Amino acid sequence: LGRDVTYDRVPYFFSDQYDLGLEYSGWAPPGQYDQVLVRGDAAKRRFLAFWLLDGQVRAAMNVNVWDVTEPLQKLIRSGARPDPEALADPNVPLESFLPPA
Repeated sequence: LGRDVTYDRVPYFFSDQYDLGLEYSGWAPPGQYDQVLVRGDAAKRRFLAFWLLDGQVRAAMNVNVWDVTEPLQKLIRSGARPDPEALADPNVPLESFLPPA
């Protein structure tokens, strides 16, 4: 109270729809992204999706992939512009896209 503090929480929601569990972090309304990348296999209903604007991750959704919300939110918060091919590759650790702490 009485201090200037930066509010940097990433918007977040989750939902369970039958056999799908999803978590969405960030905010990418229509017109605020120019690329959507999928990491994983959407046909198997286990994947991550990323909404990017000028290469910067603005939002991400994990579907039936767990324990990735924290690194996804850190990636969004960081403003990093990861290589799209690497970002779509499930063999590349998400943490590798984060700037050094």
